[in-house]
Amino acid sequence: MLAVVGLAAAVVAVWSASCGGNSELPSAGQATTQTSTTSSTGPTATQSNTSSTSGSAAKLEGTLNGAGATFPQPLYVEWIGEFQAMHPGVTINYQGIGSGGGIEQFTKMTVDFGASDAPMKDEEIARAEEASGAKVMHIPTVMGAVAVIYNLPGVQEVKLDPAALAGIFMGEITSWNDPILASLNPGVSLPDRAIQVVHRSDSSGTTNIFTGYLTQVSPEWAEKVGKGKEVQWPAGIGGKGNDGVAAIVQQQVGAIGYVELSYALESGLSAAVLKNKAGKFVAPSLESTSAAAVGVTFPEDLRFSLSNSEGPDAYPIVGATWILAYDKMNDANKAELLKAWLTWCLTEGTSLAKELHYAPLSDELRELALNKVALIGSF
Repeated sequence: MLAVVGLAAAVVAVWSASCGGNSELPSAGQATTQTSTTSSTGPTATQSNTSSTSGSAAKLEGTLNGAGATFPQPLYVEWIGEFQAMHPGVTINYQGIGSGGGIEQFTKMTVDFGASDAPMKDEEIARAEEASGAKVMHIPTVMGAVAVIYNLPGVQEVKLDPAALAGIFMGEITSWNDPILASLNPGVSLPDRAIQVVHRSDSSGTTNIFTGYLTQVSPEWAEKVGKGKEVQWPAGIGGKGNDGVAAIVQQQVGAIGYVELSYALESGLSAAVLKNKAGKFVAPSLESTSAAAVGVTFPEDLRFSLSNSEGPDAYPIVGATWILAYDKMNDANKAELLKAWLTWCLTEGTSLAKELHYAPLSDELRELALNKVALIGSF
């Protein structure tokens, strides 16, 4: 059994609101300058990091505290448990408080690392670097899909195009047998039942990914609502965390909401099949999630977007999730421990990611991420 992950005492339970991610991130398929981050750690950062981890395996001990996104929380809990089982002297506490809270506590340095599904904005990075005296690094860990879940007993599949999805969450399409939905689902007996929209009530990277997609595909949404970790929802009720949204949808027939793919699978609820940019209806899966990264060139700072990818087999609402770390930490032991854990996660932890329905990074992106990990040091 995996070790139980403790909660960090330094993490506060109530967080102030935080705005969304950088609106100028390169989109899927958009060309940007390829990173070639270098390090003085040896032939390659990946080789150096792996060697360092294995060489110090028996010596690892200490405590790390982290907080942030709920999107990858199930995976991080598993990764932490496995790592602690191998290294009894290590304690890693992670609390899923939402991406906004993770960025806030990372900036305040009340945690050793943050986690966010939305890259920090330029102004957020500037505040964190001023407070810490170190450089902020975005280290992608996995990719995931945001699934649109619904509760319609007897209905095996629902297809939605971008206009219909935006119309539902705008509160303009209010019944499941609306002619727009009926035309997208010929031969499907959609019920004459009211649609209950369910959205996140907390600051959330999952919301940032979802609203970012709607902003890309719906001019009306872009004008009236926009993108962010928190937005003013035109319709619906809120649930805290992915699990909160899933629970409400599960309990209420006619409900529709959005959650990370693993929560959709765990809830046992159906997920809508969405029409992608290439005009193909695609269900959320590991394969269609990975397809969103095909052909993407990643920027040096590894802040990127995979939303609305042009790939013919790509699921349209895909995002990455990042660990937020400083390139220099005040505690040298914590720096080495964070490097060791992240290196293990990005290499040996890949199989666990697949088991929990997260799409592992491509070989190219994993190498770029490990290059960033190799830069973590101390003052």
